[in-house]
Amino acid sequence: MQDKSLVTIICLCYNQEKYVVESLFSAIHQDYPFVEVIIVDDFSTDNSRKVIQKWLIDYPEIRFIANETNLGSTKSFNKALKLAKGDYIIDLACDDILLSNCVSLQLKAFQESSFKKLGVVYGNAELINEKGDFYFYYFPVDFNKKTIEKRATGDIYLSVISGGNSICSVSSMVKKSVFDALNGYDENLSYEDLDLWIRASRIYDFDYIDEILIKKRISTTSFGTHFFIKNDARSKKINYSTYLIIQKAIRLNRTKIEHKAILRRMHFEMTLAFKTSDYRLFFKYILLEIKQRFRIICT
Repeated sequence: MQDKSLVTIICLCYNQEKYVVESLFSAIHQDYPFVEVIIVDDFSTDNSRKVIQKWLIDYPEIRFIANETNLGSTKSFNKALKLAKGDYIIDLACDDILLSNCVSLQLKAFQESSFKKLGVVYGNAELINEKGDFYFYYFPVDFNKKTIEKRATGDIYLSVISGGNSICSVSSMVKKSVFDALNGYDENLSYEDLDLWIRASRIYDFDYIDEILIKKRISTTSFGTHFFIKNDARSKKINYSTYLIIQKAIRLNRTKIEHKAILRRMHFEMTLAFKTSDYRLFFKYILLEIKQRFRIICT
């Protein structure tokens, strides 16, 4: 019997006029028919909104939210999430491209997984440049395009907090019930994925699909590049969010092993703060580590 679960693809756009149409077409041209698309333009300063509105003339059934101010990705996503009717959610940036079998492979993974508390499935991604040319794969692959290093599955909380198990966020599908249980993204943060993976993996299992599911575009304005920029206001805001996420994770920890594991993540972020000349954040991490080591002794 065919699975008729509805999948909601939330398409977030901010200054992506060059790529948004290709991204939206990838969402509606899935080989799985039961897809709901919700578009949010986060007060773009380029022509993204006009491009979307022109595209929507042929697709009037698709819901479009045009923010009147720039809210950021977490708040914009949550606005759409409140309207989503799907059983599963995909968070798609409007410069990325879903492969046509992305949704069907993700649903198949949910159906066939042996994990009883499965909340998230994710796969691999092909990274492309602004022109759409191939860079490399998110997870290295062999000649058959299969991941060389086995990904952690099931209960991955310990691995996530230590920084040892990166998740390819753009290739993930999350049960709507997971978002409901976690109250969506934390709107106090500048970015969403690490916090979501930590909070979700504390409760739910994760599974990996060894397939290329999406093309992720890397550009000079890509969010991921701003983690490493020196003396940059956006970089400081993003990296401070990571500090807040680590504080939240410490409160979720239950064992001495988990408290020790998060020290590895803290050391990485401490080094990043120093390299980006964010010395205020660097000293915050030093104080946090002192408290964390005392916590380990007392656990």
